[in-house]
Amino acid sequence: MRTLTVDGADLAWDDNRPVLTGVTVTARPGEVLAVTGTSGAGKSTLLSAMAGLLRPAGGKVLVDDEPLTDRDHAVSLGVVLIPQDNGLAAILTAAENISVAVIATGGTPAEARRRTAEALDPLGLSGQANQLIEELSGGQQQRTAIARGLALRGDVLLADEITSELDAANRQRVMELLRAEAARGAAVVFATHDPEAAAACDRELHLADGEAIWARP
Repeated sequence: MRTLTVDGADLAWDDNRPVLTGVTVTARPGEVLAVTGTSGAGKSTLLSAMAGLLRPAGGKVLVDDEPLTDRDHAVSLGVVLIPQDNGLAAILTAAENISVAVIATGGTPAEARRRTAEALDPLGLSGQANQLIEELSGGQQQRTAIARGLALRGDVLLADEITSELDAANRQRVMELLRAEAARGAAVVFATHDPEAAAACDRELHLADGEAIWARP
């Protein structure tokens, strides 16, 4: 399993003023790291940098000791991102969205079918497997995106506000699944504004005023 490190990173979109400056944090195998902060504090920005979607203006992002160059590089190193906007293809079914992703990352069709079923079931979506994404509720779409991320079985799992549309029971179930990913050996980073969810994580990095401060190191 891999370790992801952000080392003294300044993060900005285009040539704008940095959203975050001097961020240093390590996501370690076997633990769940919470990234907290108010809306606009930079949680999605930090996860974008960790996922290879945003190149730091200063500092660097490393997977083990290898500098991350872009999203394709991150995928090749086993960095999985579950984005806040779910990123699902509306014209595909829930199962197809997951299977396509598994195959794209090297899984066989048989593995894709098995992993898809295994990912949908604990999220209560087995009955919606063959429904188009556009036919699902917002909460069901969010759970499908979570299932897709879990099916990829990454070494690093980045989850961006993935419980925002879920009820209490499903939020609890998702936290249990993230914990299971950490138990498998993955490094899990969970961006959330939910204090209860953050408290259930091993460590907490709080973002405020452009800086990253350890709430629980």
